[in-house]
Amino acid sequence: MTSDTRPFKVLGIQQIAIGGTDKQRLKTLWVDMLGLQQTGTFRSERENVDEDILSMGQGAHAVEVDLMQPLDIERKPAVHATPLNHVGLWIDDLPRAVEWLAARGVRFAPGGIRKGAAGHDITFLHPRGNEEFPIAGEGVLIELVQAPPDVIAALG
Repeated sequence: MTSDTRPFKVLGIQQIAIGGTDKQRLKTLWVDMLGLQQTGTFRSERENVDEDILSMGQGAHAVEVDLMQPLDIERKPAVHATPLNHVGLWIDDLPRAVEWLAARGVRFAPGGIRKGAAGHDITFLHPRGNEEFPIAGEGVLIELVQAPPDVIAALG
């Protein structure tokens, strides 16, 4: 299948999410040692996450780095269980991407399209396929993120 039949484009990496049991230890590396700037926080009981949002780069080339720890280490989702929890990709047309991918057997994690920590619409590709949806992230959770117009213009 050629890319011109695909009704959406992956524009670039939107984020990298890193989980651990103590986000302060993660901040020591990413903020204190590497110099990334903290731009926000996110806390969700439903997603069992306490997250610091960092940024590197500027404009359309900015990449979000999320440092995550679980609110309750015994609950799921277990954001600390996989140190590289997920990779986020900018998508130019998220609803069309989801529709097209699902129709071709890509498995999505529960939750559908929803607002993410940074305010963008998001959804996740499941890390494992199943009989009904055999195509998945092969062990990696992949977040699809609706790119805002300025990112689409810069990267599209």
